[in-house]
Amino acid sequence: MPMENVDTDQIIPARFLKATTKDGFGENLFRDWRYASSGTPVPDFILNNPLYEGQILVAGKNFGCGSSREHAAWALGDYGFRVVVSSFFADIFRNNVLNNGLLPVQVSEPFLQKLLSLDRLATITVSLSDQTITIDATGPATATGPAGPAGAAAATGETETFAINGYKKTCLINGFDDIDYLLSLRPEIEAYERTRS
Repeated sequence: MPMENVDTDQIIPARFLKATTKDGFGENLFRDWRYASSGTPVPDFILNNPLYEGQILVAGKNFGCGSSREHAAWALGDYGFRVVVSSFFADIFRNNVLNNGLLPVQVSEPFLQKLLSLDRLATITVSLSDQTITIDATGPATATGPAGPAGAAAATGETETFAINGYKKTCLINGFDDIDYLLSLRPEIEAYERTRS
C-alpha cells in the first residue's frame, strides 16, 4: 500500500468501534477503501486482489498516524497481518501493535521504495530473531511468471536490519503479553522472595 499518512480512521473507521472484543475487526479493515457505499468490493483496491495475500503489509511513510485507537491494531491482526513495514510509524501506533502481537518493522526510505516497486510475484521475509527484512531472491520459475507493474524492480535478496525493544522482542518470540512475561519469571521471583524471608 504505497499511500503515505494512513491514519487510524482509515485503518478502521470510527463507526466500527462499538465492539468490546478484538474479534471481527478485520472485516472492516480499510473499509472505506475496500468497499463501495453499496457494500460491494472495490476491484482495484489492493487487498481485494488475491495476488496480494500474505501476513506482511508494506505501507507508505507515516503509517498509523492520527488517533490512538487500539482498534487499528486489532483490525490488522484480525485480518491476518503479523507484520507492518513502513519508513515511519507514529509512536502510539507502534506501541499498540507491539502490545497486540504484531511487529512494526521500520526501514529506511530507500529500502521502502524498493519494496513498494517490487514485481507482484516477489516475496519478502522478516526474521524477528535476526531483526532483518529480506527481499527474497527471484528464482527462475518466478522470473518467467506474469510481468509486474510497469517499472517493477527485480527481487534481489537484499536485506536491511531493523530495531526493536529487547523486551518486546522477547514477548513476540514467545507469544507473551505483559502478564505472560511476568508469569514466565515466576520461579525466579519465588526464589528471590525466599531469600528475603
